[in-house]
Amino acid sequence: MIRVVLTVLVAVALLSVSMPALEDARAATTEERLGAESDRVERAIGGLASGSMDVSDPSLAARTTVTVRAPSGVTAARIDRLALVEPERSENESGAALRYRIDSGRDRTVPIVPSATAATVEVADGPIALRTGGESRLELRLVDDGGPTVRIARIG
Repeated sequence: MIRVVLTVLVAVALLSVSMPALEDARAATTEERLGAESDRVERAIGGLASGSMDVSDPSLAARTTVTVRAPSGVTAARIDRLALVEPERSENESGAALRYRIDSGRDRTVPIVPSATAATVEVADGPIALRTGGESRLELRLVDDGGPTVRIARIG
């Protein structure tokens, strides 16, 4: 009986000591996965801008969709907030960013700046809230807004 109690106590002690390391690993995994999601959106923007012609009528504009998947499961940290935003930038810069908060921590930003395209990137109607657990679908349209502009909106 004493062996069982000691084994349980040792197991609980080891688990409590390892929890901070597990939480750090989960946060790092979540950051890595969100970085991969921003890369996927970047590639979709670059592909749309390089393979299409911009037009002034948004209903005729070339478009594509991309799905952003928030990491979930036992290997991912809890995401409190996830949004697609236009970051503060200088006049010559264009782009969007994924802004997120993990486990009530500080806001973090992953830039989405396709470098191979001459099109500007605009988030339609301000920040777009994305699902913190599951998938959010985004629509990208290539419009002529004083130059080629990829306009991003949420559709699901």
